[in-house]
Amino acid sequence: MSQAKKKPPILKSKPKEEVNKKALVWIGSILLLIVVVMVILLILDK
Repeated sequence: MSQAKKKPPILKSKPKEEVNKKALVWIGSILLLIVVVMVILLILDK
């Protein structure tokens, strides 16, 4: 019975990892957009 109880948390942890990966992709894309905008602003200022 204990083994059967241990399996569901593992299945629950996998979707969380997928969500975390999606969150990392969103954060990375937002950071890239901010960097690109800052570079463009610096170029325009010069």
